[in-house]
Order: sequence, then C-alpha cells, then structure tokens
Amino acid sequence: MKTKITIATLFLLGFSAVNAQKYDIKTAKTYAEISAKTDGKWEGRKYIGGTVFKNVDELKLAPEHTDHSFDIRYEGPGWESNKVGYRLYLDWRNAIDIFGKKTEAIILPQVGQDNFDSYHNMSDWGADILKAGKGIGIGSIDRYLNNEKLHFREVDSTIAKVENKTNESVVKVRYYGWKTASDKIDFTSELTIKPDQLYTQHTIKASKEIKGICTGIVKQKNTELLKKESKNKKWAYLATYGQQSLVPDKLGMALFYEVKTIESVEDTSLDYLLVFKPTTKATSFYLLGAWEQQKDGIKTQEEFVQYLDQKLEVLNKKGKL
Repeated sequence: MKTKITIATLFLLGFSAVNAQKYDIKTAKTYAEISAKTDGKWEGRKYIGGTVFKNVDELKLAPEHTDHSFDIRYEGPGWESNKVGYRLYLDWRNAIDIFGKKTEAIILPQVGQDNFDSYHNMSDWGADILKAGKGIGIGSIDRYLNNEKLHFREVDSTIAKVENKTNESVVKVRYYGWKTASDKIDFTSELTIKPDQLYTQHTIKASKEIKGICTGIVKQKNTELLKKESKNKKWAYLATYGQQSLVPDKLGMALFYEVKTIESVEDTSLDYLLVFKPTTKATSFYLLGAWEQQKDGIKTQEEFVQYLDQKLEVLNKKGKL
C-alpha cells in the first residue's frame, strides 16, 4: 500500500508545519528520522499502548528499552538516500540493517506505521533485506576482545539525534558510560548519507584508548568475500556479494576503510570484522549495501566490483568520498 506524504502527514508524525515546508520531503534526496511513542506506559521492558509514533530531533533512550520493546518505530533511527535506506537497532545489539528501496522517493516516514515489523514484508517501496541475527549487520560498532564480540549491554545513557540538511542527512548517537570487560568509556557514532549515493560515512570517536573497537559485515551463505587495497596502499575495501538478501536475491555489502586505522582483520563464525587501533581521535570509514532490485541498481558481481573499484580510486586520489 502506498502512503502519500503530505504536510499534514508530517505534522502528525511530529514535524512542525514550518520545518515540513523548509525541508521538502517530496524533492529531498536524503532523510533521517527517529520516531517514538510517548503516550503509552512501560510494563517491564515492553512499551504498552500509545496512539502514534512521533518524530523527534533528539531522543534519550528509556532505561527500560531493549530489543522489541515497541516504543521506537523500526527499533531505532533510520536514514536514507534516494538509493538505499538504513536503520540502527538502538539497543544492546547496536547493529545496522538495510532497507532495500525499489523507488527513489523518500520512504522512511511510512515504514512501520501500519504494523511494528511490517517492513519485513515486500511492499511497493521495498523491504528490510538484511538478516543481522547475532551478527554485526553492516558497518556498525561492537568490541572484539579475547575472541568474543561484546555488545552495548551496559550503557549509562544513550542519546540519538537526527538532522536533515539540503545536501545530507545525519544520525548522531552518543553513548555515555559504555561498559565492556573492565573498561567504561563514552562513545560517539555519526552516520552521514548524501544524495544519489549508496554509502554512509560512519565517524566514530572514543573517550579513552581501548583495544577491540570493531566494525564489520555479517556473514551470509552463498557469498564471495572481496578485498582490495588502493594503489597508494592508504585505503582498502572489504566486501561480500551473493544471494544474501532476505528476498532472497543478490546483495552486495562493503566497507571502505583507511588501512592505517586497522589493527587486524578477523574472520569469525558470525562476521568479517575490522578491528581498529586504540585511539581517541575521530575515525571515519564507509559502509554500503547494493541491492539488485534498487532502481537502476547493481545486478551482478562484476558490476559490484566495478563500482567498488571506482570508489576506491576516488579514495586513492582524494582521501574521501
């Protein structure tokens, strides 16, 4: 079922009429949002009742919140370009998922409105196409220590903020008091998407130098692992391609990273991981998903590799995408 996004619709979703007019969602090529219910109540770790999800610019996570708490629409912030969409599970899993889009229109305002997880079913706009399971998803953050992946199970507080600009949309998440092993740090994750692009730039920053901060790609069956360094050896990509979407059909996933920032590459039972060197400096990398049903999308492994090589050449020359 198609949903017409109007000024009135945006107002109901939590936009002011002024902001809705300033940010023309009909012509926009990027968009980010976070949407929650506020008029229900908590019963244990489930949010019961509430009449409508309302968009907010900033959300402090409720202490009761966990996976499938039903208080946040599609479980966290979402962001999209006219090519692809993503969402972050804003709970202990902290995984990034992919929304495959069959249209170049902005779709996130309608996702999960009719039913909490209706986006798992294919619709006119597309669907959730990645099964993260116990894996890291694509380009999200965990900690890998002593051959164990440590999640965001203990965090004092988490605040997510979204911003839509004329040439990009941004999700920023601040984690205060993230405890893993014997370490407790503050951590910032900033995700930026630009028009006409598949990739998201992910910039991370830790308050203390600790070992094991990692990103990666969840392992799926029927895929081929792809790796390559740029000519100047400063950048590289780690990617997978194959019939690995939930449809199932062909999906490519990739990470572009600066070689000097990586301590090790780990092949685990669940994920391919990039483990960062300990630092308190901001570190940026790029994540992306390329689905064959995307409009004018990449449909073969050869096309995917060609796309990756073109982006790697840009990084080789400019040091950024």
